[in-house]
Amino acid sequence: MLASFFAFLLSFFLTALFIRYKNLHEGLSADQDFDSPQKFHTTAVPRIGGLAILLGLLAAGLVRLISDSASSALILGLIACSLPAFLGGFVEDLTKRISPTIRLVTCFLSAICAYFFLSASIHSIDIGVIDLALQYPALSFLLTCLMIAGLTNSYNIIDGFNGLACMVGVITLAAIGYVAFRNNDSTLVFVCVATIGSILGFLIWNFPRGLIFLGDGGAYLIGFCIGVLSILLIVRNPGVSPWFACLINIYPIFETLFSIWRKKFIKKMSPGMPDGTHLHMLIYGRIARWINPNQSESFFSGNARTSPFLWVLSSLAVFPAAIWWNSTWILEILTALFCLFYIYIYRSIVRFKIPGWLK
Repeated sequence: MLASFFAFLLSFFLTALFIRYKNLHEGLSADQDFDSPQKFHTTAVPRIGGLAILLGLLAAGLVRLISDSASSALILGLIACSLPAFLGGFVEDLTKRISPTIRLVTCFLSAICAYFFLSASIHSIDIGVIDLALQYPALSFLLTCLMIAGLTNSYNIIDGFNGLACMVGVITLAAIGYVAFRNNDSTLVFVCVATIGSILGFLIWNFPRGLIFLGDGGAYLIGFCIGVLSILLIVRNPGVSPWFACLINIYPIFETLFSIWRKKFIKKMSPGMPDGTHLHMLIYGRIARWINPNQSESFFSGNARTSPFLWVLSSLAVFPAAIWWNSTWILEILTALFCLFYIYIYRSIVRFKIPGWLK
């Protein structure tokens, strides 16, 4: 707990310093793009919050080195492997000139590092034919890198509103930590708690007012850590179903897959091009901003009111997964039900047939 507290404190105070002295760096760090379909802020805001989270994690790893070298090694290794993805996003936060393709490559580089240096590898998903294929190292390597890099990028996709990606990450990490605790895996419990602490230190300044943004670097960092920890939980604890890792991450995963399908086959556009019809954007445009619209600039603006809708949506998958973490068939059914529910919600909002309970 001491190391996790250090992670929280350092992240909290560094974020405060970034905000207090933003006049010194906002020429580089501020997000001044107000016209993109994925932008919903109206003033220039620093987007370097991910740096505070990274340094908070580093502090936790160094403090833990005194009492537990194994957990310290894991968190420091996790940070080291995350650097290609984090730096790819962080440089984009500063220069706004790094293409999506290059950033995706950096996500794959981090995934490759995790595969070789952290032993984060997928060898089974409890589907017979696929499990046989995954016994070939090359196929296991490809699937592992695809899953980690995909989830890393997914968190950048859902990072559209104050507190959205951070709280989804905290909820997911809490589930991983809980199941690790149930399986007496104290090392993973520590890493999850330390990561949560570091995220919360930043989140206090990000939600609800949006005084600083997570940035691409921060979103990639959170997504990468969750992707690797999800796999390591399965690798280190064979009693945990692989579908637990799938269900706790199904919201960002399905958001990404659905967006790719929607853009390519419905809109006939490149999946890499930004648009304004992600689920969280529709909730903002057609629900959240109309809740007490006369107070759009109040403490809880329409931006801040959007995120809780998605926190609840994510929790609908994460909480049941934490209950039935060792039951593959239940987790498979819940995964399918979540995807159907997502499509139902999306279709209802698009057609202006919003269910009364959602409003």
